[in-house]
Formats: sequence, C-alpha cells, structure tokens
Amino acid sequence: MRELTYYVAVSLDGFIAGPNHEFDRFVFEGDHAEWLWNRYPGTAPTAMADAAGLSVDGGPFDTVLMGWNTYSVGLPDSPSPYGHFRQIVFSRNRAPLAGSDGVEFTDRDPVEMIRELKQMPGEGIWLCGGGKLAAALVDEIDRFAFKLNPMLFGDGVRVFGDRSYMPAAVERTDTRAFQSGVVLAEYSRRR
Repeated sequence: MRELTYYVAVSLDGFIAGPNHEFDRFVFEGDHAEWLWNRYPGTAPTAMADAAGLSVDGGPFDTVLMGWNTYSVGLPDSPSPYGHFRQIVFSRNRAPLAGSDGVEFTDRDPVEMIRELKQMPGEGIWLCGGGKLAAALVDEIDRFAFKLNPMLFGDGVRVFGDRSYMPAAVERTDTRAFQSGVVLAEYSRRR
C-alpha cells in the first residue's frame, strides 16, 4: 500500500506560511539544501529543478497533493508546478486554470480520495502544503517530515490548520540538524 507523507517547511511556532500566505522567510539555501534534495528528490517545482540542474527522477513520490493556496503560489507563471508528478489540487470553489494541463482539480472529500490513491499502484504520495488539507488528512498521514526553520511567523497558516485535537500517536524515525539552523524532524505513525 502506498504511503502519504506530509513533507513541509514549518516555523518554530508551527506555521507553514505567514499571515499573508508568505513563505519567503524560510531558509532555502545552506548546508541542508543538497542533503534534503538527496533525501527527497523531485520535491521542487519542475522548472526550478531544471534551472538548478537537478534531476527529478528516482524520488520517493509520484503524486503530489496540495490545497488551493499552496498551488496558487506559482500563479500565473507556473500553472502546472510539479509536471513530473501526478498533481492533485483540492478546492471546493476553484475551477481549472488555463495552462494547468496535468493538474487535477477536485472538490472530493480528501479522506475518501487519499484512501483510493493509497490502493493504487505507484510510489509514495506527497502532501506538500495546505494546513486545512493536512488537518483533514491527519488520520491518513503515514509519515511526517518537517523542515523546522529557525524563525517565527507569529501568525499565519498553521501546520494543521485550525484543528486542535490530534489523536495520532507517532514515533520519531530520524532527526538531523544543519549549520543553517534547519532541522529535519521525521516521524512515522505508530501502527
């Protein structure tokens, strides 16, 4: 069965974006960058990886999930940001955009859809962003990989939206600290 991994940058105070959905304060360069790329290859937008000369092949994922706000970060320039993956955008009120070839827009129940995706053949499934989407899927997430950044937003998009109750028991599988101040904290759901 395929696994769902929530791999995302997060501030020390638990936000994946600031109050205006900004994420530019996260640390993108430093000794963590190459190591993370080698650990999770393919997890950059296709155009960005191409420009940096990074191969998107051989990674742990072949499907990426995101909410509308995460998807809209690259608009209008990049209406199909992860062309090397099956891309699924969850939105209850947005229609497909011009040039968004290869992007599936759905208003389906995320839990129902992820359960179907997990039964299909393929590689892992990456939840790349959307605090509300993560809150809806928290009971379906098999692995958590948080890139803890040495900064505080104070307000913004919480890593699990407004969900306050988290029933899942998890166990740490790896932690790696970098000179850049970024810490990768990885957890798996206890079964």
